[in-house]
Amino acid sequence: MQLQDILYSQGFGTRRVCAGLVQQGLVEVYTAKQDEAPVLITESAMDFDEEGLRFRVQGVDWAYHRLGYVMLHKPAGTECSQKPSTYPSIYTLLPAPLRQRPQKSAVQGVQAVGRLDQDTTGLLLLSDDGQFIHRMSSPKKHVPKVYEVTTKHPLDDKQVSRLLAGVVLDDDPKPVAAAACEVVSSHHLSLTLTAGKYHQVKRMLAAVGNRVEGLHRSRIGALGLPEDLLPGQWRWLSADDLAKLKP
Repeated sequence: MQLQDILYSQGFGTRRVCAGLVQQGLVEVYTAKQDEAPVLITESAMDFDEEGLRFRVQGVDWAYHRLGYVMLHKPAGTECSQKPSTYPSIYTLLPAPLRQRPQKSAVQGVQAVGRLDQDTTGLLLLSDDGQFIHRMSSPKKHVPKVYEVTTKHPLDDKQVSRLLAGVVLDDDPKPVAAAACEVVSSHHLSLTLTAGKYHQVKRMLAAVGNRVEGLHRSRIGALGLPEDLLPGQWRWLSADDLAKLKP
């Protein structure tokens, strides 16, 4: 694939912009020997094998990804929307190429796999793979998601039993139950859900007579939020990470 097309596929702008980056001497490509310094390339039509390719654009190292899969440690005070109403968008935490990756549809860039409320923190996945997004977010797929809940009032066995048995939310006559529920301390609950509804955790706790004071998603499937990924930081999902998300 021509270098300008590789850069375009990775979100560095239109093909014309990508060709300009190369011609201006702003793109370097790593050779097969990964420990060597990258080589400056000024011919935008030069062909490369894109799989496993690493390159540097304007001093920043990148690796080719046919499809984008990333995790973000969502901080509080951010919205999972391209057009936020009140708080900054989580997409402002991502570099421009991730937001500009071309797709066949009208929407470009990686998209959040489901949403977290503005005051909820923790693990958020983003991708431009439509099938992956559907598999991870569809309630029919029953992907477990673990939330660490800080409650206003002390937890008791009755509340846990009701959460496991199912509570009725105001917009759905069918009871909604937690897949797992563990009391970590008097005001800390580890709650596992396999389907997501609007403000579901908050509404479930309210239904059993308690209130959510803090909410953090710590795990999706078998993938936990890495301890060294700080709020507002992102990273590519590794092959091992993706394996943990397979059903």
